[in-house]
Amino acid sequence: MERIEHRASSGGWQDVYRHESKVLGCTMNFAAYLPPQAKDGKLPVVYWLSGLTCTEQNFITKAGAQRYAAEHGIIVVAPDTSPRGDDVADAEGYDIGKGAGFYVNATQAPWSRNYRMFDYVVDELPALVESELPASDRRSIFGHSMGGHGALVIALRNPGRYRSVSAFSPIVAPSHVPWGQKAFGAYLGDDREAWKAWDTVELLGTAKEKLPLLVDQGDADEFLGRELKPELLQAAAEKAGHPLTLRMQPGYDHSYYFIASFVGDHLAHHARALLR
Repeated sequence: MERIEHRASSGGWQDVYRHESKVLGCTMNFAAYLPPQAKDGKLPVVYWLSGLTCTEQNFITKAGAQRYAAEHGIIVVAPDTSPRGDDVADAEGYDIGKGAGFYVNATQAPWSRNYRMFDYVVDELPALVESELPASDRRSIFGHSMGGHGALVIALRNPGRYRSVSAFSPIVAPSHVPWGQKAFGAYLGDDREAWKAWDTVELLGTAKEKLPLLVDQGDADEFLGRELKPELLQAAAEKAGHPLTLRMQPGYDHSYYFIASFVGDHLAHHARALLR
């Protein structure tokens, strides 16, 4: 693991690391904010998953999360959104291929060779973080849009692994919206039954752990009715008796202005669970 960026921020350090991923078969970057408390011992970690077209850079440069992480004494880790490199499969458009891994394990060629972001985020990345950084095995997870989908699915599919979960503008029913249908058709094939294992709305009905969900959604989001459909999440949570706090935020869109406005609330939500 090689540190390629090292910048002072809110009393701690915003770093970026590069490593060879065995799971993805390529070189990957991830960002890690180490608050000032990290010099005194191991701290819990919140994993952030970004949305379509993003890298590890978007969150660390736009969200303003460092000061909240320093306040609570938690590490924030933000991986890239897909495998990268000249030998990694790609496609035209922003919503499939590089920058659009959708946090699934692809089963279809040519994607199955590298696109295993689920295994990377759940297993390989935390193992690396916990062995090489002052990080404990207390974990939480959150994300935005495609990353919100990833955070919710990963938490629901791994009961007991995360202390808390939240999302901004998540794609909650990818099996039923254009972004998800395009990606799932490519990565997972035509069997829509197989898609259900990667769909938050479908997973809520069989969830073995009732980890409370915190979701913020802007009511001026340009993707609200076509791609995000939070009403489907609300209906599924009510049917399953799954705790959900869905906050519709007036006037906010899909941008990082929205994320920066409420990221402090989300990190406080995770800190309460991680430091309990």
